[in-house]
Amino acid sequence: MQRFVKTAVAALSFAAVAAVPALAADPIKIGSVLSVTGPAAFLGDPEAKTLQLYVEKLNAAGGLLGRKLELVTYDDGSDAAKANGFTKRLIEDDKVDVILGGTTTGATMGMVPLVEKAEVPFISLAGAVVIVEPVKKWVFKTPHTDRMAAERVFADMKKRGFSKLALLSETSGFGQSGRKETIAAAAKAGIEIVADETYGPKDTDVTAQLTKIKGIAGAQALLVFGLGQGPAIVTKNIAQLGLELPHYESHGVASESYIKLSGDAAEGVRLPAAALIVADDLPANDPQKPVVVGYSKAYTEAFKSGVSTFGGHAYDALMIYADAVKRAGTTDKAKVRDAIEATKGFVGTGGVVNMSVTDHMGLDVTAFKMLEIKGGKWTLVD
Repeated sequence: MQRFVKTAVAALSFAAVAAVPALAADPIKIGSVLSVTGPAAFLGDPEAKTLQLYVEKLNAAGGLLGRKLELVTYDDGSDAAKANGFTKRLIEDDKVDVILGGTTTGATMGMVPLVEKAEVPFISLAGAVVIVEPVKKWVFKTPHTDRMAAERVFADMKKRGFSKLALLSETSGFGQSGRKETIAAAAKAGIEIVADETYGPKDTDVTAQLTKIKGIAGAQALLVFGLGQGPAIVTKNIAQLGLELPHYESHGVASESYIKLSGDAAEGVRLPAAALIVADDLPANDPQKPVVVGYSKAYTEAFKSGVSTFGGHAYDALMIYADAVKRAGTTDKAKVRDAIEATKGFVGTGGVVNMSVTDHMGLDVTAFKMLEIKGGKWTLVD
């Protein structure tokens, strides 16, 4: 049964710029399709909460262009096949001004044809490089790509003297893209893939694949490319088998939920992630520190739980849109699209964003931090 979530946030607003009185009462509609429930919920739930929180904050500060914001969110239940139908509803029935989401690569790619045809600005919260390569006129994204994650992992492997990798990837859209990009990046980095196994996003046991990997004498490290609950199952299976390879994960698990689900088995796991989850460890002169500390404080106070990079992706998407509307001086979709594409020097939770006609993400690999889980906490490796 499809779950429908719709939040309309109203607050007293004042005119930020001169506006036609007849239009001032019309809300700016922010549409979203997220995985609030299901296997990808630990990504989608903080995304939905973040959008709700910051729409309220923007409205309390006067809205945008003197107009309040209205948030309309649909939950795809972590079923990518449902995202297309909800996107159609947002465009045709809700008549939204922008769409933020989907949570997963599969959902996002199901949404892309509709937003391109309808010419609605769309900022994805999913990770795969295929979302923005090749560039699609109306499609942008806030998370780092799977290619960047592989490159960052390989750089760390080389520092540790490792050159032979066992790869275990999920058969989801994110995992498939991650596998493809990892294999391509490995060839360029001088990393040899000595095992190439896969698992399904709903699998409850991955010991068969891990047993094969354990039997490969040449493997020096393991990279698991997946998201949601699956990587935590893999992590527990690794501990159960006594597989002692250095263990890397992708940015698809950059949440406290991964640590909680994995328990002690997560100890020593490394992964590339945004600075958000180690906000307090950043140097005082880091340009991201005020942003990530501010977001972390607001989120934890509002929801009494730790932050994840996934909520940060939603914050960045909403604020990039708000910034574009202010610079455009209008909610006209084409003009806002152009303003998003012209985003320069935007400091978000994921890094400093510099978009262009040829880059609809605006981040490079330096935006990633290499983290390690120690004592059940995220720690900076470098």
